[in-house]
Order: sequence, then structure tokens, then C-alpha cells
Amino acid sequence: MRERVFTFVSLLLVALFSFSSLCYCDDQTVLYESFDESFDGRWIVSEKPEYQGVWKHEKSEGHDDYGLLVSEKAKKYGIVKELDEPLNLKDGTVVLQYEARFQEGLECGGAYLKYLRPQEAGWVPQGFDNDSPYSIMFGPDKCGATNKVHFILKHKNPKSGEFVEHHLKFPPSVPFDKLSHVYTAILKPDNEVTILVDGEEKKKGNLLSAEDFEPPLIPSKTIPDPDDKKPEDWDERAKIPDPTAVKPDDWDENAPMEIEDEEAEKPLGWLDDEPEEVDDPEASKPEDWDDEEDGEWEAPKVSNPKCETAPGCGEWKRPMKRNPAYKGKWSSPLIDNPAYKGIWKPRDIPNPDYFELDRPNFEPIAAIGIEIWTMQDGIIFDNILIAKDEKVAETYRQTTWKPKSDVEKEKQKAEAEAAGENGLKSYQKKVFDLLYKVADISFLSAYKSKIMVSCHF
Repeated sequence: MRERVFTFVSLLLVALFSFSSLCYCDDQTVLYESFDESFDGRWIVSEKPEYQGVWKHEKSEGHDDYGLLVSEKAKKYGIVKELDEPLNLKDGTVVLQYEARFQEGLECGGAYLKYLRPQEAGWVPQGFDNDSPYSIMFGPDKCGATNKVHFILKHKNPKSGEFVEHHLKFPPSVPFDKLSHVYTAILKPDNEVTILVDGEEKKKGNLLSAEDFEPPLIPSKTIPDPDDKKPEDWDERAKIPDPTAVKPDDWDENAPMEIEDEEAEKPLGWLDDEPEEVDDPEASKPEDWDDEEDGEWEAPKVSNPKCETAPGCGEWKRPMKRNPAYKGKWSSPLIDNPAYKGIWKPRDIPNPDYFELDRPNFEPIAAIGIEIWTMQDGIIFDNILIAKDEKVAETYRQTTWKPKSDVEKEKQKAEAEAAGENGLKSYQKKVFDLLYKVADISFLSAYKSKIMVSCHF
């Protein structure tokens, strides 16, 4: 009886915890797209003529879980999902997260998301394209030398009013496999941004730090004076030839680098009268050779067989050796330049475009867009999340991504083991085939039984 009560209470506590977590997630979730249902009517496909890629609602390979699939190679794709209301990035923590899987691998293409500004910025979902204004671009991109998980903040310069792309420096690389991966960007009120891949921290930076973003959001306080000019008498030479130095009397600039070795002696048996090459005695003039048209026929040359056993043939010459008197062209030694002033650079002046920020001037997010050009098909997007708490993102990772990832990794491990085993069997077969052939060699007949035993060991 006690066991039944204990079990019931345990189940009740689990249920209450799950319910409270669900309520908490719902309260802190701005947008969550699982693609359990078709995207038709909820996502808007770009009607621009260059975006011919067909989006499909398909299951991820090996799972019953649906996602948004890139179905064709070498196409441009564009699709948008509007938020119920714009999200102010200046208020509290914001977490951006989604899954992407390259089911056919990734040689050249992107799988990043654009977090779009309100339509008042000058765009409409049906006309979504590369120029549609966004606040943040986040996600994997790989082609040629590019291999990174982008995090780009498009920030409005408070002085010029222009929007400038600021790229996270040294972002993480894209996982190189065909498994499901989850990408997370966490923006905190203290300007910290953290990038996770599969829940593991891969990069952390500060939005206002020049060390973390290029170009930096906050300009330098000073800049080189564009009107400053280097003085004509400015000497940048750290060393100069010694003007008091004199070439030594015994310095011979005309002495050769190499001279004959006077101590060398001709080896015994050297054949002075034998040429290194002789006419090929086996060659004969072709029957169709015409001396008038082809000229006088000459036999091709071959190495003189007499020279093969001798130390050498032909005229013997002493070998060359380095000339101990060689010194080359004389030049004055270098000394410290007394007039040296260092490398000139213009003086710094106050930067007229400088401004200070306590927080980035974020533009609100009003929609999510996927706008990519890719040479790969089989890219599938799933479980797109915008939340106000990183615990919510962790909950979704554990309940949606991790079970799939575990299944895929187990399958990958089994396939690798099977491939390794098959590879070993193939190698063993080749070895055994060779041993069988060796066993049939006549002079090894006395060892044939032992060889055959090793084949079956």
C-alpha cells in the first residue's frame, strides 16, 4: 500500500513539475515553431521571381518529426513568419534558437535565419528578398573559405542614421556532418552575447567591444588627422651605413666564389680517350629514309658501356671548390642612425563621428525570414524559438533536439562500426588470397600446411 501511495505521489509531482515548466515556457516564449503541422497559411513564401526554390513540409530522415525542407539544389529560397507583435530587443534577455540538419551534407550553402524589422522599414512578406531589412542574422554558412556560424547585428548609427552590419569576430565553425544540430544565441541586458552549438558554449563576446565585433559598434575616440603630412626632414631609417668605414686593403672584390681544387687527382682507370656516349650498334637506318629529303642519317647515341665500369670517360677536369679568399662586394657596416625619429604616422585628432552607447540601438524584431541560396538540397529547419529566458531554450533542447540527436549518433556509430568491420574483412580476404597463392609456390611446398593453418587462425 505504501509503495502504491509513493508511486502515485511521485507521478503527481512529475506531472506538476512538467505542467509548471510548460506554463513557465509558455509565459517566456515569444515564438515557437515545431512544424508539426504544414506551414501553409502560417509562413509566407517570397513571390520574387528569383526565389524559385520549393519549400516542403517533410519528416527529418529517420524520424517522425516534421520540419521545413529545402527540396532542390542550386536554388534561391525565401520564406517569412511574422510574430504576433514586434519584440523589443532592449528589454531583458532574448534567446534565439533553432535546429538545422544538412541531410545531404553541406559543401556550399547557408542555413541562417534573419530576424526582420517591422514592415514600416520598407518591406512586405511577399516581396521578401536579400535587401529586406533585418536586425540580426544568425546561423551556419559554409562555402569555399567561409565556414562559420554567423552572428551579425545590423545597427543604426545614431549620428549618421545609417544601418551598419557588425560581425561577430572569430565565430564558431559549422559542424561537418549530417546530424541534427541546434544553434542558440543568447543576448543579455549587460550586452553579453553567447553562441551555443548543441547546448555547448562556443563563443562569448560583448556587443560593445571592439575586440568582439567588426566593425565595432562604438567608433574610436580619435582618428588619424587626414591633413597631417610627414615633414620632409623626417628620417625613418633606424640604421645607416657607417660613413667613416673604409674598405680593407686586402679585400678583393674580384676574387671568384669558386676555384679549381689543385689537390685533386685524376682517378686511376679514367678513360680519357673514350666518349661518354657512342652510336647505338643495334640501330639501323630505316628503309624509307631519304638522304636527300631527310638528310644524312645518324645513329642514335647510347651510354658508352666501357664507362659503366670505369670511374669516368672523356677529358678529366679538376672539380671546383669554394674560394677561401672570396669576400664578395664590400659594403659599409650599418650603425645606429643618429637622426632616426621612428616610423612617422599622422597625429590623432578627436573623431567627429564618435559616440557613446550603454546599450546597442536595437531595432525591434517583427518577423523571422529564411533567405538563402544553396547548392545543397536536404537542409531541414525545425523547432524555431524566440524566448525571454535561456532556461526555456534549454528545455526545448532537451525535449526536442536531444532525443533526435541521440538516435542519430547511435545510428552513425553503428554504421561506422559496420563499415570498419567490413573494411577489416575485406583486408583480411586480400591477405588470405595472397597466402593461398604463396602456398602453391613450388619451393614453399614443404611449408604449405603451416601457411594454410595461418589462414584459418
